[in-house]
Amino acid sequence: MKPNLGPLRGRERLGSGPAALIAPAVAALMIAAAPGAMAWPDKTITIVVPTAAGGGNDAMARTIAQKLGPLLGQAVIIDNRAGANGAIASEFVARAAPDGYTLMFGYIATHAMNPALQKLRYDPVADFAPVGLVGYSPTLMVASGTVPVKDVKDLVAQLKATPDKYTYASAGNGTAPHYAAELFKLSAGVVMLGAPYKGSAPAVTDTIAGQTQFMFPSLYTALPHVKAGKLRAMAIAGPRRSALLPDVPTLKEAGVDGVEVQQWYGFFAPARTPRPLIDQLNKALNQVLADKEVVKRMEEHGADVETSTPEKFGELVQSELSKWKGVVQRARLTAD
Repeated sequence: MKPNLGPLRGRERLGSGPAALIAPAVAALMIAAAPGAMAWPDKTITIVVPTAAGGGNDAMARTIAQKLGPLLGQAVIIDNRAGANGAIASEFVARAAPDGYTLMFGYIATHAMNPALQKLRYDPVADFAPVGLVGYSPTLMVASGTVPVKDVKDLVAQLKATPDKYTYASAGNGTAPHYAAELFKLSAGVVMLGAPYKGSAPAVTDTIAGQTQFMFPSLYTALPHVKAGKLRAMAIAGPRRSALLPDVPTLKEAGVDGVEVQQWYGFFAPARTPRPLIDQLNKALNQVLADKEVVKRMEEHGADVETSTPEKFGELVQSELSKWKGVVQRARLTAD
């Protein structure tokens, strides 16, 4: 099931509290600017989410925002800016004022996979200040209930026999579901048509309906639909099985090696955001991620919470960018 976040969608208020009621420990998080200036934060904070409302990224961002607002003593709103595989949101945040009031809930696609695939109007490293890691979610291969295959071995055999029969859905070229599917094709030696969507939510919807037959969403996104019987879990595209789906093998166990795609998520601010602000945001984020309710919500949907310093998160981004550039060359992936 999805986190019980109520009907909130789009640019909605997710938490606030009068500054006068902030506890001294929380007030210590605020930054005094010049003498006589207002402390940070003194107005609404916006978290830009690069996917549509209703998807896994959106749910995670809202879970965190609900706790971050009261902690900082200000309203925290979500601004969903889906499109261009996260490039629209990324460019918007990269051009935003570096004042701590515009943040981005970025992930593997916006800061590693999509930039590795094509030239964009933002630099995933130079245009952002990493705030902190949120966690990871393995990629899960799922099938529509309309597909008459028993397991991955059966699927590979059918794909080789009828290469134009099946289509996989993705959240768009340059996203984790796209890379995972293309790596699967490369490793299994099969042909499968691809259907890129504008986000995971519509891709999952069409896969459930049978308009597309397969998909590689994050476990966080797929798990509620698997539990509801709307999607069939075929294999984990990662190094190990998931405790939430212990009977589902990894692709390597199923006979297809070389397909390991772990999605990661984290917060970014625009480049040149003052370091004291980044430090306070990191401290507040890590405090939220230590909340047992937040951890439980994340884990229920297959995401493992992991925190970091801004430096460690920045190192992860650069490492992942280099890794996926290599995959693009090896798999000969294109943005089209």
